Amino acid sequence: MATTAVLLTGIGLVVNVISTTGIGNTFSLMVNDWAGGSLFVMLLLVAVASLILGMGLPVTASYIVLGTFCPAIYGLIAEQQLLDLLASGQLPEEAKTIFMLVAPDQLAALGAPMSFESAIELLGKVPEDFKATLLEQSLGPATVGLALLSAHLIIFWLSQDSNVTPPVCLTAFAAATIARTPPMATGFTAWKIAKGLYLVPLLMAYTPLVAGDFEQVVVITVFAIIGVWALIAGLEGYLEGPINILLRAVAFGLGVLMMWPGLDLFIRIAAAVAFGLLVVYSSRNGAQPSPA
Repeated sequence: MATTAVLLTGIGLVVNVISTTGIGNTFSLMVNDWAGGSLFVMLLLVAVASLILGMGLPVTASYIVLGTFCPAIYGLIAEQQLLDLLASGQLPEEAKTIFMLVAPDQLAALGAPMSFESAIELLGKVPEDFKATLLEQSLGPATVGLALLSAHLIIFWLSQDSNVTPPVCLTAFAAATIARTPPMATGFTAWKIAKGLYLVPLLMAYTPLVAGDFEQVVVITVFAIIGVWALIAGLEGYLEGPINILLRAVAFGLGVLMMWPGLDLFIRIAAAVAFGLLVVYSSRNGAQPSPA
């Protein structure tokens, strides 16, 4: 309790400095400018920020600070869905009125499929003041709300990194007390093991893990679990037995295929079957002969 009290005292100083100086909002504007409209770059920068903040803040404080990124992440997720509608030619009629004002010469092209680059160029002509209205008219209130929920869940998930990021990792310290192990060594071990948590925000941003129906969520979850298993095998070089460098590359590639958004279901099933064969092979190859 004494160690935890000292840590919380230092955390309180950090939280008050951030809230008083307004550095959280300033940092949000900087990251939004660095991302340059790229959702992946934005998620990468927010993940780095969560890692740094997790070294000195608990989960709640880290979430509050990172919450300043939610509007930017929400906007990029919603714009990605709007671009998909434009590229497929399925933009609702009520949303075309804004394009009548900003790009009347492109109105005839809105009812037909177009390239993704053309959709990006067309969306770039819409002023920032009109984008919120355009998103609501194009996607609908339910989809917009789920996009905002996805942004908050991404921030919330990334903020969990502070539970296992030394030197302030209260969960790992509690586990070290129960296990009677060195606190900092336990914290660094937990930090290395928990790096798989960075994959879930990517699934929330690029797949219908939050906004999809029950069937889509189940399919994404099942393949994500198997995919993470394959990625770990590729990184660690071990399944049911040791695997060589070639099989490690194969396992890593299969894991990427199972988790890559937008791939056909047949490709994911084929990757899962191939990984299952790899598991069987590694179990047979790693089996030790029984003593006589």
